Amino acid sequence: MYKRRRIHAVSKAEFVASYGTFSQIPPCNSMEIAFAGRSNVGKSTLINKIFQRKSLARVSAVPGKTATINFYRLDPLTIVDLPGYGYAKVAKSEKARWSGLISGYLGADRDLRLILLLIDMRHAPSKDDIQMIDFLVESELPFLIVLTKADKLNRTERTKRMKAFETEIPYFSQIHVIPFSAVTREGVEAVQGVLEEIASEPGEELDAHADETEEKL
Repeated sequence: MYKRRRIHAVSKAEFVASYGTFSQIPPCNSMEIAFAGRSNVGKSTLINKIFQRKSLARVSAVPGKTATINFYRLDPLTIVDLPGYGYAKVAKSEKARWSGLISGYLGADRDLRLILLLIDMRHAPSKDDIQMIDFLVESELPFLIVLTKADKLNRTERTKRMKAFETEIPYFSQIHVIPFSAVTREGVEAVQGVLEEIASEPGEELDAHADETEEKL
């Protein structure tokens, strides 16, 4: 039995820095958890909700505004907010820069324990979402899926979407999935629980939330 290290109170999370190019990012010095997803999927809203802060991560009314990798510290973890992908109304050069940031980070030799991939529960996953899932599987990176904006669906709509995801998302039945709503707080404690589990002693295996996905994929 290992001694679990508890994270500091989630409200103690602090912004560290933003980086516009991968070359600016300093070497990894702690366990890292990354959040990824399309522009306007609700990453900033989710981060603020799970860390019980109103403006830890800036929520933009303009999709595609988050064009940097943002780092937050919640000892002993580092939380990494990757740029939102898939927004069409930006220059190709800007898209290329975002892609370089994401692929550079995910391909680097860092102590990346888990990626939380956010997908809007109301819609079928985009081509970019599927490409990201395929990349994570092929790269053998541990990840789970957070289905955002769950409160926007009634029970019937939600059942239909969950059934559709079984065919729309590769390996869906083998991926740990957390429905999430910033309005009703559904999934907040589940995501916080994932952070608690990963904050265990370095070198220990992650338990069900991340391990199960990694082993099955």
